[in-house]
Amino acid sequence: MAESIMLDKAKDFAVEIINVCKTIKETKRESVLTNQLMRSGTSIGANIHESKYAHGTADFIAKMQIALKECYESEYWLELLNRTGYLSDEQYKIILNECGQIRRMLISSINTVKNKKDN
Repeated sequence: MAESIMLDKAKDFAVEIINVCKTIKETKRESVLTNQLMRSGTSIGANIHESKYAHGTADFIAKMQIALKECYESEYWLELLNRTGYLSDEQYKIILNECGQIRRMLISSINTVKNKKDN
């Protein structure tokens, strides 16, 4: 259940990232940072989705940790876009909050699985 909520949030986040990047590319002609954000922001949900078909606990944890790394990377690109004026403070705060929600869910999920594995 929690995984589907996390996956839904990650998909919604990916759609928002795609739309924001598309707008920045069209209106401000920036593509280097937006291409990086597009890759990391859409990869989060892809890795969560892939974790559903993991070949065991270790593989599941590995996929979720990749999703977590992509989440952290997305936060980095969002900050750069904000600090360079391509992304408004308001947009930045909203998107960063959504990314943070997914990040916290990933951390919780990884820790839960690791704790069950150790017991």
